Amino acid sequence: MSERVRVVVSGAAGKMGREICAAVARDPELELVGGIDVAPSPGLDLPWSSDPELLLREVRPRVVVDFSTASASVGVALAALRAGASPIIGTSGLTESMVGQIREAAVTSGLGAAVVPNFALGAVLMMHFAEIAARFFDSVEVIEAHHDTKIDAPSGTAIATAQRMVVARGQDFRRNVPDKETILGGRGAHYGGVSIHSLRLPGIIARQEVIFGALGQYLTIAHDTTSREAYLPGVLLAIKRIVERQDFVFGLEPLLGLNT
Repeated sequence: MSERVRVVVSGAAGKMGREICAAVARDPELELVGGIDVAPSPGLDLPWSSDPELLLREVRPRVVVDFSTASASVGVALAALRAGASPIIGTSGLTESMVGQIREAAVTSGLGAAVVPNFALGAVLMMHFAEIAARFFDSVEVIEAHHDTKIDAPSGTAIATAQRMVVARGQDFRRNVPDKETILGGRGAHYGGVSIHSLRLPGIIARQEVIFGALGQYLTIAHDTTSREAYLPGVLLAIKRIVERQDFVFGLEPLLGLNT
């Protein structure tokens, strides 16, 4: 890259936002030019606003990385595209309709845009391997665990994993449905025959297991996140790759060149 990529971080005062700001500021190929949040983050001497439109007009970034809230992310993404910037949305809890709005706006704009359920490279590979395995098993369940302050359940990664496995299989999985459910919800949430169980406990950052079952065997694909640093290489890679594209991508896989 001949010029540094100008980056704004949305949700910059949050835990993950602060980590991303620091990582962008350290990278010689990137330039941190502003933050979006309801209040400035201590120690960051940057242009700052709670209004994406105002800030983006002022600092003219090339990329906007969003780790705010699902209710705010679509507005941030659309404001970025209107300002000529590529949005990268890492916020959890987006609905299919929200993703569709971002996709449509990106196609219209001709700019690269991404919605990424998980930036940890190991988690991306976990989902990739699960998608491959889905072709060979009839039954699968997902157990995902996160810290007890996570606002949504199941996680975006778990939902994305289930969706991709169903698409790869070409039909719903076979799911055990008990004759008697002694406590409502005992078999967990489900999508396309994939039961999803969510744990929310202090002391955990993120873990996901995908467990395939068949006669005489079962296969477990698991990934553990031990610190938020796991997400930073994926975020930085996404920033550098999205400026080379003119389309919408879901997940890191297209940016990594992974094909199932």
